[in-house]
Amino acid sequence: MPNVTQGPPAALRNSLESFPNPQVERDYTIQIKVPEFTCLCPKTGQPDFATLKLEYIPNISCIELKSLKLYVWSYRDVGAFHEAVTNQIVDDLVATIAPRFLKLSAKFNVRGGIYTTVVVERRNPDWKGPTS
Repeated sequence: MPNVTQGPPAALRNSLESFPNPQVERDYTIQIKVPEFTCLCPKTGQPDFATLKLEYIPNISCIELKSLKLYVWSYRDVGAFHEAVTNQIVDDLVATIAPRFLKLSAKFNVRGGIYTTVVVERRNPDWKGPTS
């Protein structure tokens, strides 16, 4: 049975990369879909599969996609509850790019007749967002 961890090792979490936002003065939304997320059930060791839907409004930087792919793959052998892994991914993304707004929906496949979707949002307290 796997150990419950707080995500991949720090070296992998720190491997998330960013690049400068090309339109820092503008609010715009970036949407990313990751249909092949896998981690392990911390109780049984069986794989849990999910589709991740990331939506964010960048501030100074944007997430670099290849580093995101490698980061997501690093969870393959990590035992984690759905709620913990979703929150950890959000924390790591926010630490890397400090977006104006970020929302992650993790829609896990059925296990034992139960579907789980975990949604985590983070908003920069200095960002006012659209007024319309």
